[in-house]
Parts: sequence; C-alpha cells; structure tokens
Amino acid sequence: MAWTAPVPAPVDGPLVGSDRPMLEGYLGWQRATLLNICAGLSADQLATRPLPASNLSLLGLVRHAAKVERIWFRIRAAGEAIGPLYDPALGKDHDFDHLDPGDAEAAFDRLRAEWAAADAAAAALDFDSTFEVHDDAFSLRMVYVHMIGEYARHNGHADLLREQLDGVTGR
Repeated sequence: MAWTAPVPAPVDGPLVGSDRPMLEGYLGWQRATLLNICAGLSADQLATRPLPASNLSLLGLVRHAAKVERIWFRIRAAGEAIGPLYDPALGKDHDFDHLDPGDAEAAFDRLRAEWAAADAAAAALDFDSTFEVHDDAFSLRMVYVHMIGEYARHNGHADLLREQLDGVTGR
C-alpha cells in the first residue's frame, strides 16, 4: 500500500495565562494544522505543484517548515553548532524546488524530529533570552511570534494547494 500523509493528533493550548504556554500551544496548533491539511494525500499529490505560476507544493511546505524550525530555534536561538537541512549551494529554495515523492514520508518524519529538537532547544532557554540575526536582537519570545506567523502564512498557501488538488477545504 502506498504511503499517505497521516492525520495528526489534535493540539490544544491555554487561552489565558502567561505568554510562553500560550505561544507554545498556538505554535503547536499551527504545526498540526499543516499536517492536517496534508492528511490523506499520497506522496505524489503532496509533491504536485497545482498552481502553474508557483513552485509551491505541500511537500515543499513540509520541507520548508523543517528548515525554518532548525534555523530559528536550534541554530539561531540556541546557538547549536549544526548545519542546515539543505545545502545552501543548492539554492535558497532547494526545499521547494527539488522534490521527490519517494522522500515524502521521510520529510514528514524529519519535520516531526525538528519539532522535537526545536522544543528541546527552546525549553533550555529563558523566554527573554536574546541573540543576534543580521545585527538585530531577537528574543526567544519573538522566535515564537515569527514562527507562528510563518506557519499561518504557509498554512494559507497549503489550504489553497489542497483545494486545487482535490477540492478539500476547511482542514
């Protein structure tokens, strides 16, 4: 049987209280939303670019999410001495441009592994910890805000891609 993207477990978070648990919960919800939009699709469907003028695909968005999780939480915020997921020499859009449906399951596993590693890296940091990116100071709090925005934007893209693939909306 061919692999299809699984339905993620539901995610919930607090609606009141301090910033950190609310932002962690909302990021978790955004992460699960991306997987939910992909759920039930085959690897070939995930790799399809249904909008001719765009290089976007659901598989590309999954790969991109793993890349930015690693960059923002592990490399930038936590200062881990690890390399990028994709060789920069292959181009800044390698995560979107070079797709292989045979890599879909591994890409989903890689994304979930990056989530776990990002969460572990963030757990070791104070929410007000700062680091520099291009001469600007960022706090871990801002990383959460940035990543929620990143997922929200790309989940909107993912909704449109899914609707073009099979007509499904509202995932």
